[in-house]
Amino acid sequence: MKRTTLLITLTSVFSILFSQDSTKTSVTPPAPKEDHGQISGNLEVIGQYYNPDTSIGAPPVPEKFLLNAYCNLTYTRGHFSAGMRYESYLNALQGYDPRYSYDSRNKGIGIPFRYASYKVDDLEVTVGSYYEQFGSGLILRIYEERGLGIDNALDGIRLKYTPFRGIYLKALIGRQRFFFNYGPGIVRGFDGEMNMNELIKKWEEKKTRIILAGSFVSKFQADANPSLILPENVGNYGGRMKISRGNFTVSGEYAYKINDPSYDNTYIYNHGDAVLLQMSYSKKGIALLLGMKRVDNMSYKSDRDMPLLPLTINFNPALVRQHTYGLLAFYPYASQIIGELGWQGEFLYKVKKDSRLGGKYGMDININYSSNYGLDTTGLEDSITQIPYSTNYFGHSGNMYWQDINLEITKKFSKKFKGTFIIADQFYDITQIQAKFPAKPDVHSIIAVADLTYRVTDDHALRVELQHLYTEKETKSWALALVEFTIGERFYLTASDQYNYGNPDEKKRFNFVNFVAGYVKNATRISLGYGKQRSGIFCAGGVCRFVPASNGFIIQVSTGF
Repeated sequence: MKRTTLLITLTSVFSILFSQDSTKTSVTPPAPKEDHGQISGNLEVIGQYYNPDTSIGAPPVPEKFLLNAYCNLTYTRGHFSAGMRYESYLNALQGYDPRYSYDSRNKGIGIPFRYASYKVDDLEVTVGSYYEQFGSGLILRIYEERGLGIDNALDGIRLKYTPFRGIYLKALIGRQRFFFNYGPGIVRGFDGEMNMNELIKKWEEKKTRIILAGSFVSKFQADANPSLILPENVGNYGGRMKISRGNFTVSGEYAYKINDPSYDNTYIYNHGDAVLLQMSYSKKGIALLLGMKRVDNMSYKSDRDMPLLPLTINFNPALVRQHTYGLLAFYPYASQIIGELGWQGEFLYKVKKDSRLGGKYGMDININYSSNYGLDTTGLEDSITQIPYSTNYFGHSGNMYWQDINLEITKKFSKKFKGTFIIADQFYDITQIQAKFPAKPDVHSIIAVADLTYRVTDDHALRVELQHLYTEKETKSWALALVEFTIGERFYLTASDQYNYGNPDEKKRFNFVNFVAGYVKNATRISLGYGKQRSGIFCAGGVCRFVPASNGFIIQVSTGF
């Protein structure tokens, strides 16, 4: 009886629904889906197990296993975004500043980076942590370089405003990150940029493109020095321009810093300034780049008493080629922010296919030259003002810090076989660059690299890397061999050996052998390796950190979502 009643009721309902005149049917559109926003992020974990190895100088690690981990989470909805980064150093990997692990409050775990940002009309407001750069960074560069253990993020407020087309303004204030705390100084800054072709309507279609900009940054730190009268507000200001027409681009930047006695400059009262000039020309198959840089007394930190890298406000870009091959980067150049004069030139040429030199597949040629010298200074006997020297502005002392002349040729020999070949002549003032005392002899080295790849099948490839460094100084000559086998798009296996066969002490002619197995799927990468790492200097963009010798396993996991 119940089933009969239910059937009659359903039949009646469907009869009413489908008896309507189809020509007069009015369908209500579905309600729009509510925008709940979007969450994205990424995770990176690096862990290493350490074995003590007295033969290579690898120290014992009490914890045996050390780990660095980072997780970013970002929420966006319309013009609003918010994010945070969780960091864990349990404890920090060897070569990273131990203050990441032993902070008095966080004990190596915390959320040092978090922010909220909203854009309304032409104004964007960010509160909390943020990164920022004015121009090339001579005045301000707030950034993260995880491989170097650098994170000088500002915590405060930043405004970006475009009052009308072609004008871009930025203003900021905050304190710099100091591991899991903050530095004592306050950083304030303003940057304005004018795109003349956007600003002036008549210039919109002109072939010449012009951008002009100016910046000002000031730091405040109370004077607590009992023996010196130190400026509490230190300003750093300058301007930049970029002009391009057709294949040519010319850019220049100048920065001037008032007297800023600090640990880095041994508390002198000289002003600081920097000039960066660059020119490039490019067209199909050819490119030329030229650069010149002069830096004098430009260390700029929110804590004048802080040594090394923490709490640095500005950046000294390195006009040198950033090598990725191990022995080419064996003696890396670290920018001398206290004073240097440098040049760089690079020429790139693509040899045409089916030409006598290029052959069937063509060939790429890259020639690079860079050098850096000390400034031409004259000592002054002025104990009252503590200004110990003056400079011949564009003169150099004749004391070469660094020189690199290299030639790179990349050629495809067949559909399956290609190679890259590099020869380099390098000069390295180890005493100046690594602040060695007592002084050490300069290093002159010749480095050769051959990087060969053979595609066995469409899914499998074999890469062989051979490198050699010849020098009569330091630990003398080295050789490096690497073999990498790629299996499809997901797996790879690598084995390498770096051998100091020329060491004058036969007991120190070590083999630094490494094995790595890796797996890649979409945004996820997992690798496991075992081997020995020599001690040395690791650099990125002219900024360096010391990496101690190690022996053990290392695992890396990274993913994004």
